[in-house]
Amino acid sequence: MPTRNIVLTDHQAALVERLVSSGRYQNASEVLRQGLRLLEREEADLAALLAKVDEAEAAYAAGDFVTLRNGEDIRAFFDEIEREIDEAGIGLDS
Repeated sequence: MPTRNIVLTDHQAALVERLVSSGRYQNASEVLRQGLRLLEREEADLAALLAKVDEAEAAYAAGDFVTLRNGEDIRAFFDEIEREIDEAGIGLDS
């Protein structure tokens, strides 16, 4: 495994020490690897979210959207979705 030297703030160093002292992690390397795994997951989640934003913007640009102007429009929209779900036999209550 490659070795890296890193500089931590006092706060970060105290956190690493606290986590190792708690017994949750055997050493600082485990703490940092876990932090990197979480960061990697967060970056993947962000990339997926940005892809959905791009998809939504493309749909909007193509005119693929519904305008809801008031509470009645919103209720009708969701009533239609509920009807389609019922017809499809998906059932959210199961």
